[in-house]
Amino acid sequence: MNGGSLGIRSGSYSSLDKKQQQNDVLLPIQTPSTTKTKPYSKMFKDKEKLFRWASKFAGRKRVRKFLLVAISVAVFVWVLYVGRAKDQENHNGLKVNDSLPPNNSEAPPMNEVQTVGIINRVSFPIDVERTEVRVMPPPPPSYFLGYTLPPGHPCNSFSLPPPPADKKRTGPRPCPVCYIPMKDAIALMPKIPSFSPVVKDLTYVYEENLNKETEFGGSDFGGYPTLKQRDDSYDIRESMNLHCGFVKGSKPGHGTGFDIDDNDLVDMEQCRGVVVASAIFGAFDDIQQPKNISEYSKRTICFYMFADEETEADLKANGGLDETRKIGVWRIVVVRNLPYTDGRRNGKIPKLLTHRLFPNARFSLWIDGKLELVVDPYQILERFLWRANATFAISRHYKRFDVFDEAEANKAAGKYDNASIDFQVDFYKKEGLTPYSEAKLPITSDVPEGCVIIREHIPISNLFSCLWFNEVDRFTSRDQISFSTVRDKIAAKTGWMVNMILDCERRNFVVQQYHKEVLAQMAPPVINPPPPPTSSRSFVR
Repeated sequence: MNGGSLGIRSGSYSSLDKKQQQNDVLLPIQTPSTTKTKPYSKMFKDKEKLFRWASKFAGRKRVRKFLLVAISVAVFVWVLYVGRAKDQENHNGLKVNDSLPPNNSEAPPMNEVQTVGIINRVSFPIDVERTEVRVMPPPPPSYFLGYTLPPGHPCNSFSLPPPPADKKRTGPRPCPVCYIPMKDAIALMPKIPSFSPVVKDLTYVYEENLNKETEFGGSDFGGYPTLKQRDDSYDIRESMNLHCGFVKGSKPGHGTGFDIDDNDLVDMEQCRGVVVASAIFGAFDDIQQPKNISEYSKRTICFYMFADEETEADLKANGGLDETRKIGVWRIVVVRNLPYTDGRRNGKIPKLLTHRLFPNARFSLWIDGKLELVVDPYQILERFLWRANATFAISRHYKRFDVFDEAEANKAAGKYDNASIDFQVDFYKKEGLTPYSEAKLPITSDVPEGCVIIREHIPISNLFSCLWFNEVDRFTSRDQISFSTVRDKIAAKTGWMVNMILDCERRNFVVQQYHKEVLAQMAPPVINPPPPPTSSRSFVR
């Protein structure tokens, strides 16, 4: 797709004005005031003799000029050293353990750190009392600050039209979204990471010999953290060590459960830009090939589909999987030794722990296996992360906003056993969970539609994903029930928020297809053709 995507298709526009006004700052150099001193010591007398000796050959005026020049050079070097030391200090503050990888994309920077210029305006002969050093303004912060589109851009004045008056169709439907053209979205990809409030460094629990002494919940894959450890994980600090799946084995996917071949792991580690991930377990869905994807995106974005051995066999028999391990744009990664008997819980591993499977990726887009992607990922990232200055986006549920309503709906639909759902909701009520109301604004919903997740891999969003997975591992696999509890606990300590987009906006860039078993039920019955008519010719003997 060249000019846009579904929804509003805007034309090309002028690039963002990146010029910054820089004003000189005057920093006068203060010289010590003259005070009375004791008589010269022998050392000072020797220096005085040296001064007189030098003056004899070079002249006093030239010696004084030489000394003044030396002083000004020393001042210049000192200011330059201090400026570089501060710049180095800011640069060191960016280092985190797992979530600020370098960007190898071809996109230009948005907020590239500028060098500090120092102007030493000196005239000769120098009056030390009046020497001034002009220092350029300090560089901007070394993290992405967001941007606004140019004045007059059509997306600035875009608003949702009223839904079409179709009484026959009352369910959810897509709505228009104002994407910018592909080339502009690529140009706006941030070169540097977004700011991560409070938490800067994350490490993860590794236990070769599991301690299973916990109050309830947990697994061999996610560990068995106690309730005290759970409470401690919500005490957000600059450096944290916490459970986040893969507690056994040397690295994620290697002897941890949810095991992946070494060749696939090596390739996954090479993804340093954008990852689109999905999964099909139990041969439950047909693979959906993305549409409207640019050639640039096919070259630069990693498309990974995780599948179990049952799905692998089905793909080999019916889907064209061969030794290349690719079907269309998707690289198929076969997962062995699935840690859970519940397929929904297994699906939460690549969905919520994408940052652990792709440790060097900067951005990821998760879509459920039943969804067909119909907009280029760069346009989706630009619209819902970069333009919104957000690091995590998910759509709200189209109908329900309240966790208590969501729990009752899950019980009515038989999504999980009722006793476990009631236990989880009662636990959250004791921690302070209340029904959703307008008092929670600007939070617009407590219930997500979790089939799509758009995120930047930085420490704060990685922390949220880990803690959300830990709730799924401890309680039920219904992640809509635990979402708001994790979000609100982190927000209370850091002010970080999730961008909850409209459900109709999400339906604009993904199209939901039916599961295979539903398609089989919808297939028309096979009607055998009638037998051929018998010959009416009679035979006379």
